[in-house]
Amino acid sequence: MFMFATGIENSYPKVGSRRVDQMAKCGHYERWSQDFDLVEALGIHFLRYGPPIHTTWLGDGRYDWSFADTTMRDLHRRNIVPIVDLCHFGVPDWIGDFQNPDFGPLFARYAREFAARFPWVQLYTPVNEMFICAMFSAKYGWWNEALTTDRGFVTALKNLVKANVLSMKCILEERPDAIFIQSESSEYFHAEDPSAIKPAEIFNSLRFLSLDLNYGRRVDSEMFEYLMDNGMAREDYQFFLDNRFKQHCIMGNDYYITNEHRVAADGESRAAGEVFGYDGITWQYYDRYRLPVMHTETNMTDNAEGTAAVDWLWKQWASVLRVRNDGVPITGFTWYSLTDQIDWDSALRHDNGNVNAVGLYDLDRNIRPVGAAYRDLIQDWADVLPMQSVCLVVPVVRPQEYDEGFAVRRRDTLRNWRARRAPPAAAVATAAEMSPSGRGSDAP
Repeated sequence: MFMFATGIENSYPKVGSRRVDQMAKCGHYERWSQDFDLVEALGIHFLRYGPPIHTTWLGDGRYDWSFADTTMRDLHRRNIVPIVDLCHFGVPDWIGDFQNPDFGPLFARYAREFAARFPWVQLYTPVNEMFICAMFSAKYGWWNEALTTDRGFVTALKNLVKANVLSMKCILEERPDAIFIQSESSEYFHAEDPSAIKPAEIFNSLRFLSLDLNYGRRVDSEMFEYLMDNGMAREDYQFFLDNRFKQHCIMGNDYYITNEHRVAADGESRAAGEVFGYDGITWQYYDRYRLPVMHTETNMTDNAEGTAAVDWLWKQWASVLRVRNDGVPITGFTWYSLTDQIDWDSALRHDNGNVNAVGLYDLDRNIRPVGAAYRDLIQDWADVLPMQSVCLVVPVVRPQEYDEGFAVRRRDTLRNWRARRAPPAAAVATAAEMSPSGRGSDAP
């Protein structure tokens, strides 16, 4: 099944002393059942969703599962497949922030507890947009620790990716056929003139760091020096090379009109708009990691006529079809999010109450033109894609199939392989690991 998806926006960073909880701002805590109704009305079977970490994870080994129990039970009843997002731009107050070196091991235990409590959940995005979270929290100074240093950025990135890797390990011990969909921002930095080539090249290496570390790929030599110069110890780096769960992953990439940048000679950057587009940039990431791909986020602020978002949906879908037709194994597409959001025009930094008209529905839960267009797109394409070319069939076990014989046998087989320390079975039907040159994709 091709994974047409949407998501419930669940960002919750700290901005100064203020917690910015998008589920609260957008009314999901009161209207969660209605929101799930809307997902079903669109014909969507996959939902990016996760419990609010700051009210669920009360301390090491201490949890309040009440909201998660209620909502996850209802998703199971509806047979909607959640892509569970466990950490979305914030941590509980008792953790502090992403500079805390204990975050990774502590978060892994939280992930294990979630997987044990909801064993029917198979798809996970343990830590959402690790690169963006580290940049906004520790390089731009906007969220959480509000740092503006390279050392702060490297520390945040190291801790975020380590948390993701350790949580994958723990989840697999509970659910051996788990599949991890990394939702990461796909970026590109364009040099404005020849004098800006060097800073643009540096940015274009930085953008790969989170996935390089997550997938155990050796980083570029310049980035190795950058990491070592800014606080990453050699044993930290070796940890990422030694803990590889790439075979259980789908590379989720997010693309917005703000993902491409123009870089000046002094390293300052500004928005470039859509230049290469989703298809051009996705090829760069696919060539680097050789993994199945899912388009995990996109949206566009709608105009008064209701045409801007519909046009952007069409353009993004055309780009998905383009990369698929050119040979990238693509598994899904996501309009993010289900409803409008609030204050993302300032990256959540200002509490202005500005409604961002980016949802399939508005905050009164009225369908937007893009919602109707997405519903029609799903109806038109859902039965066509699995029959054609390189759209992969992902071995997803839907919630109500968890106890079916085929699913139990598959989990037992994977569990036995792991116990024997044999090479792990691929969680997804991955593309060939060899690059066109014939070298391994991780070759230097």
